[in-house]
Parts: sequence; structure tokens; C-alpha cells
Amino acid sequence: MANRIIVVDDDQDYLEILGRKLGKLGYLEITLEDDSAAAAAAFENGAGYDLALIDMHMPGIDGLALLEIIKNTSPATECIMVTAVNEARTAVDCLKKGAYDYLVKPVPGQSLALSIQRAMEHKRLIDLIDLKKGRTAPSLDNPDAFASIVTRCRAMLHVLREAELHAASNVPILITGESGTGKELLARAIHRASPRADRPFTAVNMASVAGNLFEAEFFGHTRGAFTGADKRRAGLLANTDRGTLFLDEIGDLPPDLQGKLLRVLQDGEYTMVGSSRPRQVNLRIIAATNTDLEQMMIARKTFRKDLYYRIRGGWLHLPPLRQRRQDIPLLVSAFGSRYSGKTEFAITPRAMELLLAYDYPGNVRELKSIIQSSLNLSRGKPLAPAHLPPNIRRLPQKAKARARQTTSPVKPLAQAEKEHILSVYRVMGGNKSRTARALGIGINTLRRKLVRYGAE
Repeated sequence: MANRIIVVDDDQDYLEILGRKLGKLGYLEITLEDDSAAAAAAFENGAGYDLALIDMHMPGIDGLALLEIIKNTSPATECIMVTAVNEARTAVDCLKKGAYDYLVKPVPGQSLALSIQRAMEHKRLIDLIDLKKGRTAPSLDNPDAFASIVTRCRAMLHVLREAELHAASNVPILITGESGTGKELLARAIHRASPRADRPFTAVNMASVAGNLFEAEFFGHTRGAFTGADKRRAGLLANTDRGTLFLDEIGDLPPDLQGKLLRVLQDGEYTMVGSSRPRQVNLRIIAATNTDLEQMMIARKTFRKDLYYRIRGGWLHLPPLRQRRQDIPLLVSAFGSRYSGKTEFAITPRAMELLLAYDYPGNVRELKSIIQSSLNLSRGKPLAPAHLPPNIRRLPQKAKARARQTTSPVKPLAQAEKEHILSVYRVMGGNKSRTARALGIGINTLRRKLVRYGAE
């Protein structure tokens, strides 16, 4: 997800200079506005920006007044004030009114980059705190990036929103969860939601990396570094430069190789095998494990503390499928449609009851395999209990009773409509125009319904 920035300055030339500087820093979604009144109107009409760069001295609405309008209408927007005069009293007034920083023209590119980076990080941390306080299911700013993850579980939606917030930064992320919960799927979604989305995503299973080939695989080697090595080979780090490197099952990395990986994470530096010249690399690291790294670190001392704290910049834990049973019908439908080639996948109520009752030690991966193999047996007919594996067909009565409790009763049409409209409204981030278009209804109709539901 690209960070959304608006620059407000009545000097058209300086506005374009700042726009070019931001473009060189890698920011793509930039709005340049030379009319402070138009900028104020945009915020009052619900425009959403992550950051505003505001000139202090403008005709009409000056920078300080615009700052107040932005903080009243969009408190989550971070504001950086830009001025030609370095006045301590004005700077203090700006900070008191909610500005994050105060820069003096001409703003050097390095100072601008550092100020924006810190402001974005501050916004991310505030958003994370607000997310943890929230009790309702959060909405995603970029739902397309997470479209491959099928869920309506509130706990999972919180994980996805937290992942989206982390995606906007360069902080390393550790994803934990049982085998089959979708750790790589989440890592790929984070990459798609990040500013690195158009760069490579490289997934490496650390359990499959042989110790004697670790450096050659990761760092690459020069010509003649090994017997018979007649060509230079760039390693995984060079091939993934400016992208995302996903280290699956990081707990399986031998202790002697953990230190070599740590240097890359700390300094962004590595040395090719057969060379003495250090090289720089710009990577986003996402690690995943189904083991308890804290136990490995403290009790068994098989995982380095410094590496653990380095990779755990952001921590996301995926719940097992048995703790999100409400997602099972959605997943069954998604996998059934995919493997049957039919948009309307047919399954008997009895078969669905059995699938809801099973505990899935292999989680989503196991459910996917069950649906695929069962469809082979059903041969185009509705999926029935006879097509399911024997261990699911023979579930005890207690588990079947639990499945019946999980299955939702039929809801009145008005209730189903209300839940659907509010769900789409949350997914669209509270944007009424986008919600109305997605639902295929008029915006006035949507407003009336939102008022009736108490969401307006």
C-alpha cells in the first residue's frame, strides 16, 4: 500500500520541486495543491491522506488554520509544516496544534526523507494502538492485496489489518502459527500491500538450506570461488534487492548460520563467497515459524537472542482453523469452486456438518487437500459424506453436536441485508461513494440505511 501524501503550497514552483523530491524518495500517491481552501474542502469532504506537507504562509487559509482543519476532520493524518522563516514561537504553536514536525525552506532531501519516515512510523504505531483497542472488525485500506485470504473471523481480520499497517513500513515481521495456517500466504499479501509490491518476492524454506551451501545460496559467489565454478552467481540477496525475502521455518536455521544472517539484517551488508568487498542490499525480511522461538532461545539456547529481537519487529500470530470455525464454510466454498470449476459448488448439509466438526490438525492446508480429493470421488455430484475421508465420517457424536451449534440459523432478510451493507461499508473504509457503487444502490439510499442502522 503506497503512502498517500498531499502537499499544500501557494508557490507553484516550490510545489513541483517538493513533488519531484517525493517521487525520488519512492512516494507514488502524491497530490499537489496550490489552493489552501481547496485542500481544506477536500479534508472536510472526507479525503484521506496519511501525511500532509503544509506551507505556513499562504493567502486565504494560512498553514496554521489549515493544520487545525486537518486535525479536526482527519486526526490520523500526520502533518509536517514547511516555512521560509525559522520562528521558534511558530514552531511551538504548530506542535501544540498537532503537527509532527516543522521544517525550514529550502528543505534538504535527506531531512525531508527522515522527517517523513519518522512521521509515517509514528502514524503506524498510533494506528496499531487504536487497532488493539477496537472491539469491532476492522476494515482494510487495500482489500485486494489480502483477497487470497478467505475469512470473516474477527480475530483474523484484526491480524490482516495489523499486517497491512506493518506493510507500509520496512520493519521486519515474524509470523507464527501452526503448520498449514497460511503463513506464506500472509507474507505474500504483506508484500502486495507494501511499497515494494512491484519488486521480487523470494520465499526460502530454511529447513532445506544445506549448511555448507548457505553462503553461496544467499550471498552468491565469484567466478572460481569453488572447484568447477566457471561463472559468477548472484545469490538470493542480490536477486531480491529492494524486494521482500520470506524466510520460512526460521527456527530450523542452524545456530552457526544465524550470525551470518544477523549481519545482513543489522547492516544491510554481505560479502560474496570468493570476494572481500562488502555489498549493500535493501531488503524487507519476513520470517515465519511453527515452533516456539522463545523456548528455543531461553530454555534450549538454540536460537540467538539478538536475531530473535531483530526479526520480531512486528509479530503476527495466525490462529488455527479449529479456532475460526466460522471460516470453514467460506473455505469449503472457495476450494470447491476452484477445484470443481463451478461457481456454484454443491455440498450436502450432512457433509458440511462433518467438515465443521473436524479439528484439522493440518489447518487450512489439510482442508484444501480434503476438498480436492473428495471432489475427485464425487465425480460432478454434490459432495456427500461418502466422499469424505473415513476419519471425518467416523467423528464422535460430541463433535457433530458442536458442529450443529457452529452452523448459523437462517436470518431474516432485513438482518442479512443490514449485516451485508455494514460489512461492505467497513471494507470500503467508511467511504459512502465506493460502498454505494459496490452495492449497486444510490448514495442517498445508503445514507438512509446507515442512519437507520446507527452507523451514521
